[in-house]
Amino acid sequence: MGSARRRARTGDADRSSGGEGLARALALTLTSALVWGVAHFVVGRRAAGGVLLALYLAIVVAFAGAATVYRSDLPTLAVQPDMLQRLTAALVALGLLWMVVVVWSYLVLRPVRMTNAARSLGAASVAVMCLAVAVPAAWSAHKSYVARDALTSIFRTGTENGRHVDTDDPFDGQPRVNILLIGGDAAENRTGVRTDSMTVASVDTKTGDTVLLSLPRNLENVPFPPGPARDRFPYGFTGDGAGTPGLLNEVYQYAEDHPDVVPGVPKNHRGPELLKATIAGVLGLRVDYYILVDMFGFADIVDAMGGVTMKVDQPIPYGLEGAVLEPGYRKLSGKEALWYGRSRTNSSDYVRMGRQKCLMRAIAEQANPQTVLSSFDKLAAAAKRTLSTDIPQELLPALVKLSNKVKDGAKINSLQFVPPLIYTGSPDFDLIRKLTSEAISSDPRQVSSHPGASASASPGATPAQTEDPDDGGTPKVPSKPVSLDSSCPK
Repeated sequence: MGSARRRARTGDADRSSGGEGLARALALTLTSALVWGVAHFVVGRRAAGGVLLALYLAIVVAFAGAATVYRSDLPTLAVQPDMLQRLTAALVALGLLWMVVVVWSYLVLRPVRMTNAARSLGAASVAVMCLAVAVPAAWSAHKSYVARDALTSIFRTGTENGRHVDTDDPFDGQPRVNILLIGGDAAENRTGVRTDSMTVASVDTKTGDTVLLSLPRNLENVPFPPGPARDRFPYGFTGDGAGTPGLLNEVYQYAEDHPDVVPGVPKNHRGPELLKATIAGVLGLRVDYYILVDMFGFADIVDAMGGVTMKVDQPIPYGLEGAVLEPGYRKLSGKEALWYGRSRTNSSDYVRMGRQKCLMRAIAEQANPQTVLSSFDKLAAAAKRTLSTDIPQELLPALVKLSNKVKDGAKINSLQFVPPLIYTGSPDFDLIRKLTSEAISSDPRQVSSHPGASASASPGATPAQTEDPDDGGTPKVPSKPVSLDSSCPK
């Protein structure tokens, strides 16, 4: 005890007489900023130095563990708003504490007798060190705050959704989770939302194997689920006047415009609810959740990630001034990607459906961690403008784990119910349900139990009916799922 006090007095005496001067103090302050407690050990303040060093080692071990042992758990933690809120607070606290350590270290080291110029230089140097500590801490805290804000804006809690999610069994014992992916076309020159892209992603909850079941926008006479909607259209949806001929892509907006067909459901939720139930009946498949992507906001996402590289097979008219996306590998901007997926010139609805799936796959593959981090704020803002869903926040960790299985080599197959397999003017709904059941291995627990699953609104066409007024020369469509890889240009 006495020797420690003598060393502390000696250190303080050295500082009073200038010691080795300001340069030594700043060098040791920088060292202490890198390894907490060094400055206090040098001047003999062992207790304070020991506390700082122990705290520093605990933080280093925590970060090292997160980066190694718990690395696989980080993606699931990153989609939990509560964890992100705690992380934001922890990063702010860490930045403030680190700056306190830097200033404190300098105060125990600085010479007492200094010129005004030396004092100014010392203060400026310490300010630079504090800034070097504060900037990465503030940047990380900002990113975690932005992520939490985006998550809570897009995903509601299970309580708000009216769905309880058991964290121990998030998929409620179901062998597959079925998510309806909707591409909404809400152009400025059009009233309401037209869902021109509708695909159910049926994912095996054990393996991640996925079947994409795509329904064309111009499917007619779709049967509504039992209830007010079925009562109004007992033989299938036939539209609401001359401007709405009764296609599948009109169901969403029809529900929004007619609250009485989906009683008790609030605005902006009526469309998704009726569309989910309708598609569940068409496929004979339970539809658990939906994700709606505004196709015009989708362009913002592509721009935020710096574009997307695609192989263009054929010239595609682009824009309103006669421009063309030429064949070959092209890095498409958001606007170009939107035209690539939506262009109708010399094309058909079914060719467009294929391009859209290839485009979505390319974006998923090219959205690597570096791209996401470098454009995180833009991507988060674009996602808030573009996406809406009824997936509960509590389900996100399980979905992230499932998506990792999909990325790690799971099979992804695609089945499109388009001509000549299905004649959209008079669809064979029994055939659609049969093919759907076969595509997902005929698991009986996946077949919808509501009466609409087996109700056909109109006489079904046979597979021999291969002509469609909007066919546009579509090649023969296989009646079994095909690998999505084989259908996209390489």
